[in-house]
Amino acid sequence: MKKWTLRLAGALALAVVLIGLLAWLTLRASLPTLDGEIAVAGLDSAVTIERDAGGMVTITAANRADAAYATGFAHGQDRFFQMDIIRRRSAGEVSALVGAMALELDKRFRLHRFRTRAEASLAALPDSDLEVLRRYAAGVNEGLASLGSKPFEYYVLGVDPAPWRPEDTILVAYSMFLNLNDERADRDLKRGLAHRVLPAAVFDFMYPQGTPWDAPLMGEPRETVPVPAASVMSTRDVLDAAPSAAEIGKPDIAGSNNWAVSGALTETGRALISNDMHLGLTVPGIWYQARLVVEGDAPRDVTGVILPGTPFMIGGSNTMIAWGNTNSYGDWSDAVVLQPGAADGTYRTSEGDRSFAEIVEVIEIKGNEPVDFVVRETIWGPVHDNVDYPDGEIAVSWTAHHVKSLNLELLRLETASSVDEALDIANTMGGPPQNFVVGDRDGNVGWTIAGQIPVRAGYEPFLPSDWSNGAGWNGWLEPEQYPRVVNPESGRIWTANSRVADGEALRLIGDSGYDLGARARQIRDALFEQDRFTAEDMLQIQIDDRALFLSRWRDLLLNELTDAAIAGDAGLEEYRELVRDWIPRAAPESVGYRLVRTFRLEVQSRVFHALMAPARAEYGDDAELRLSNQFEGPLWALVSEQPAHLLPGQFETWQALFTDAVHGAIRYFEENYGPSLADRSWGERNTVSIRHMLSGALPAFNGFLDIPDEPLAGDVDLPRAQGRQFGASQRFSVAPGDEANGIMHIPAGQSGHPLSEFYRKGHEDWANGTPSPFLPGASRHKLLLTPAE
Repeated sequence: MKKWTLRLAGALALAVVLIGLLAWLTLRASLPTLDGEIAVAGLDSAVTIERDAGGMVTITAANRADAAYATGFAHGQDRFFQMDIIRRRSAGEVSALVGAMALELDKRFRLHRFRTRAEASLAALPDSDLEVLRRYAAGVNEGLASLGSKPFEYYVLGVDPAPWRPEDTILVAYSMFLNLNDERADRDLKRGLAHRVLPAAVFDFMYPQGTPWDAPLMGEPRETVPVPAASVMSTRDVLDAAPSAAEIGKPDIAGSNNWAVSGALTETGRALISNDMHLGLTVPGIWYQARLVVEGDAPRDVTGVILPGTPFMIGGSNTMIAWGNTNSYGDWSDAVVLQPGAADGTYRTSEGDRSFAEIVEVIEIKGNEPVDFVVRETIWGPVHDNVDYPDGEIAVSWTAHHVKSLNLELLRLETASSVDEALDIANTMGGPPQNFVVGDRDGNVGWTIAGQIPVRAGYEPFLPSDWSNGAGWNGWLEPEQYPRVVNPESGRIWTANSRVADGEALRLIGDSGYDLGARARQIRDALFEQDRFTAEDMLQIQIDDRALFLSRWRDLLLNELTDAAIAGDAGLEEYRELVRDWIPRAAPESVGYRLVRTFRLEVQSRVFHALMAPARAEYGDDAELRLSNQFEGPLWALVSEQPAHLLPGQFETWQALFTDAVHGAIRYFEENYGPSLADRSWGERNTVSIRHMLSGALPAFNGFLDIPDEPLAGDVDLPRAQGRQFGASQRFSVAPGDEANGIMHIPAGQSGHPLSEFYRKGHEDWANGTPSPFLPGASRHKLLLTPAE
């Protein structure tokens, strides 16, 4: 019996070893072929794919369509699962891959019917652009087929990968609309709730167009809106306590920093462009580094970052121009308040009542029966399916719903030779409208909006509006009407998701919740602190973590937390001393930075809670109300002027509110972290966690799949925008024609395969802010693709 037991145990151990070996061999078989020669169908001429020590690819082709094929081949080798998730998310088709857990996510995005819209956008493309997408799709599928086994994620999920189609690239482009735009006009709706119940002066105070922090390219900073008088509003009767801020401020701003200096400010005489796009951080990273060299009739040499799933260079340099993007936060979606028609199932328009179009979308679910999801459409857009707005049903009018919103004009940037030519192209481009900053080899610099701008008429775009009277969008802005800045006298251009324009230009762009100007101002001021720049100087601005925004809050805390206010309270005393001795940066080791930040958020919570008492009375305590990104303006006015009538009723003085905010911060730290304030460093909170998309389902393999957690410098209101799963998805600084001295950072590495030598390559430079080259290095691997006979 004992021998039998031992034999069984041995057999089981051997089986486990064999299963593990088989899994490892299968995983290893899915590594891409990096060297040699492969004959493939779909090429006109031979193409080379070279990779350097970091996995950055250089593709050399005879024409642009062949370059697109090779780009797709490399993406199919390195990033297919990532691309698959992106296209499915946009289309609302994730449930077919992972099961019912994704059903609500699919319903959210299926509302937009992007699969249908992608097919319509594809049909509208000129043949030359369509051929690029067809070749790219063929390359993706050939690259995937070249693997010895399917990517490991499909074994985990128990499914096979579906082929890539040309319209899937359009779906990937739609994913950026979803990331960067207010896809259901929810900001309008939340502002609308406040607007319905607050006195006009209070609403204007709480939702200003800007603040003294502004650093626009056009116009001046906004003055703070005057504090409403006691005759307008008082909060002395607000006695309920505000919830803890829990260190949560405004949401991470999906956007970026970019700036340019003219050739007059560089040693080379060429413009210098910097760009870091702030998005969610995942494994693999969002972008794919590449250099595309086309040697045929339309030659080009362009280096930068490509979004996997597309063959487009989103930002980079073509040796003649360099360009980068930040999210504009213009008004690209509107909430339309529907007026019921005379008959059931109809709504009013300026041309009479219309019936809702009802489209049944079938959502496939792995392991379950399909689910029918009904989308109700109006002439303005789909009906919002998850809001109960007091004034009626809401239709969402969004640029992404229009065929006009997407095209392949950005391909023309690859051969543009001047700032003026690049700006002309940008004003015809599709995609989520961006702050487009460009410089050329002759030293010129410029800014404009890249993307389609709707012409608005007859309504207030900031709020939900009735369009049944003929108001709404009236076509699209002509390219020659777009706002521009070219070669400003200072030789400096900067944007950072905040207000860029004023006057008529701001009216054309609109406001869907652009950021506070603190980050842009810190960048602008840094650019004016010197008169000569290199790429390394630009990198120092990109990783600037100085706590300029919070400095005045530190002063306020120290001024108000007097000995009398402390009254022998040891916790308050320790808090004050740690703040007094702060490191004035959002550095991992800084305790004082975190304490000041938490104090500000606790004060903000108490003030906002009191001012929004009328909204809670109207809609209930669980109503979702919007805190404006410009709320620092009214908040600072209140803590500075300290009007008695706008002090919440549970406090006798503003100093008592400030002291209570510190007590609230101490309670929060004790309940969530422990009793020692001295251990509450910023790095404890700002520990960056970059995860593979499936690591949550495979906890035993987290160390294998994920980037190790690490505390990093940065925060949302300073140039080094950094959160726990959010931050610079890339950084580059480059002068066109001087790419050899440029800098490029990518988090998480180039490859999506955990056994690849490129899986985490380059991440350390990104985390530490160490310069790494913009151009690919010496070739370590060379794969030749040849046309199959």
